[in-house]
Amino acid sequence: MAEFISLYSGSSGNCSVIRCGQRYLLVDMGKGVRTTAAALKALELPISGCGGIFVTHEHSDHVKGLSTFLKKYPLPVYGSAETLDMLDANGIVPASCSLCSVGAREEDLAGFGVQAFPTSHDVPCVGYRIHTPDGKTMSIATDLGTLTPAVHEALSGCDLVALESNYDLHMLRTGPYPYYLRARIESKRGHLSNDECSAKLLELVQEGCKKFALCHLSQDNNTPGLALQTVFSTLGAAGVVPDKDCVVQTQRRNEVSPPLEF
Repeated sequence: MAEFISLYSGSSGNCSVIRCGQRYLLVDMGKGVRTTAAALKALELPISGCGGIFVTHEHSDHVKGLSTFLKKYPLPVYGSAETLDMLDANGIVPASCSLCSVGAREEDLAGFGVQAFPTSHDVPCVGYRIHTPDGKTMSIATDLGTLTPAVHEALSGCDLVALESNYDLHMLRTGPYPYYLRARIESKRGHLSNDECSAKLLELVQEGCKKFALCHLSQDNNTPGLALQTVFSTLGAAGVVPDKDCVVQTQRRNEVSPPLEF
């Protein structure tokens, strides 16, 4: 049995677990060591079972807790060459930790098959497609302004997809953000809206995927209810019945979300 578990997800910090048996991987670490370690302890996941931390990109809500955590727990760190260079140059990864570049070809890393794929953001950024030791497949993609062919290929054929549903367009455009920030978020190098996420989920459901985690919801420009309502409306219009034909779960901002088996 494989599980996807979000420890916390949103603009204030992101960290996820992909677990299979006694082994697991972490994706990102955007909050402090106490928060992350407490979440792992609550899930009864010892650090000894972690095969490494996979970093998507350099923004603080994805790496803020990394330096302190690694000083205490010197796990290997994986990511794109550009992101690893930045982490190394800024002293975010201690010398005691190994840095391992992940590319577009699947590699056996800590017992999992992992490949990276580029996502469209305003700094070098990747998502990960992961094959678990028991033969299941999942992909995670956050911080992307558009759904490129490379992203679609990485999400296709998965048992579970964790995808960004960052903002509601009406909330963003009528909210307090200045124009330049709204324009950045809406751009092809910004974030994915509820509508864009929902359209992609419908495609994936029609291709056979049944489990979805909605990630990285904005605190100011979205709500879990709006994100789910948009997905359910899109799926329902195509005759797809949520909770019967598929499972869609929003991920909590400041606490561990219920595990999603896949």
